[in-house]
Amino acid sequence: MSEASTRKLIDELRTVLTDAEALVAATAGTVGEHAQSVRERAAQSVDRAQSGLDELESELAARAKALFDDAGGFVREHPWQSLGAAAAVGLVVGILLGRR
Repeated sequence: MSEASTRKLIDELRTVLTDAEALVAATAGTVGEHAQSVRERAAQSVDRAQSGLDELESELAARAKALFDDAGGFVREHPWQSLGAAAAVGLVVGILLGRR
């Protein structure tokens, strides 16, 4: 999964959590023991999901930083190989786009 799609998924999950929190708040006036129990479980689930999402986001940020640092180190250690790889990728992309 690419970083952009992961970021989009995280944003969509945050939206779902916000909507779930709003739903729990909107049903606060509903009476009944069963409704109260369901509301409490939903609130707990939202809290767990939110904390898990926060952990995932920080882990992904740490991974992205580590990958960026590794890539930068490789480019500094092997500048000509990096330049050759970038040129090859550019050539392939140019050929593929030129076929259209």
